Amino acid sequence: MVSPFDPEVRADPAAAYRALREAGRLHDYVPGIHLVPHYADCDVIFGDPDWGHGYFSGINPFRPGIDPKTLPGSFLLMDPPDHTRLRSLVTKAFTPRAIAGLRTRITEIADDLLDHAIGWGEADFVTDIAYRLPLTTICELLGVPAADHAVFGQWASAISRGLDPDAMLTDEEKSARAAAVAAFHGYFTELIAERARTPGPDLLSGLVAVAEGEDRLSTKEIGDIGALLLIAGHETTMNLIANGVLALAREPRQREVLADNPDLVPIAVEEFLRFDTPVPFPTRVAMRDLEFAGRSLPRGTGVILLAASANRDPEVFTDPDRLDVLRFDPARGTRKHLAFSHGPHFCLGAPLARLEATVLFDRLLRRAPDYELLDTAPRYRSSVSMRGPESLPVRFR
Repeated sequence: MVSPFDPEVRADPAAAYRALREAGRLHDYVPGIHLVPHYADCDVIFGDPDWGHGYFSGINPFRPGIDPKTLPGSFLLMDPPDHTRLRSLVTKAFTPRAIAGLRTRITEIADDLLDHAIGWGEADFVTDIAYRLPLTTICELLGVPAADHAVFGQWASAISRGLDPDAMLTDEEKSARAAAVAAFHGYFTELIAERARTPGPDLLSGLVAVAEGEDRLSTKEIGDIGALLLIAGHETTMNLIANGVLALAREPRQREVLADNPDLVPIAVEEFLRFDTPVPFPTRVAMRDLEFAGRSLPRGTGVILLAASANRDPEVFTDPDRLDVLRFDPARGTRKHLAFSHGPHFCLGAPLARLEATVLFDRLLRRAPDYELLDTAPRYRSSVSMRGPESLPVRFR
């Protein structure tokens, strides 16, 4: 059976997902790690607190023996009660109201990027727009000076590549990840100290000030959260945008539906997330001995949740391998996709990613709906943890 991780199927993994779903609920991958391809099973595991990450308990099989404090965004790797405490504090500063207030600025950034790209006539949608919009947004949100945005993007790229299991990385990639993590922490330590002395309107100042009773975030915790938001908020949104632009280019009738009524873009963004899931293979670890799919799984067993396969499950989504920008119209009652997971580890940055993608597609379809792909078979990034094209040359008419 073809592995969904093979480079040969990266451009079109639908058949590999289909074969795994038809072959069963739980598949042995390597000793102690299994694949879960069905929506119903992924849905259950995401919401079950008995499935976590296991790093700080020393039972994570994806990076055995590693000190989680050396990994990026250690907040993401935690389990309750530590994860619960930090998430509660973060959400006091990273509120839906604060995110909604970014719409005007995100629109300005998107229009500025489109101004340049349309003016050039041709552009690489990944590097010139999809990469720059979320990077600029999250850096401004954190209060990172504009002069440092480029180096932050380099660090984020090195860390994002290093999110794959260590067995899939070269020594050079692991070294680059470690160097970027150290650089992030050094930078954020100085920036946090500055915000403590002189608070501003940015999220970092909000994280410095936030408290529950006597409980506050430490400098390291704030730095970890900042790094996590930058990495996740940048890479995931970049791929969401690039995947959606590619999908619409391949389905001109679907693009016409949105060009005729851009108010439908928020619904379409949900379909982009389902159709080509930017984080296709999240992982979980059994925090105690469990029974699952007729198997006894001991504590420390790892599962790779094939969210991209779950989002193509025909038991949940009609004609799942077809792009349908109106699929998530509330009147249809379609079940939610699993692109951002749910439960205790639901993606903290999901509202921001949705807002950025919604604004970008709205502006693109109002200003330049007839863009044309210059490469109909783009190469995909080598990362397994993140899915998106490496480049996407387009011509604007």
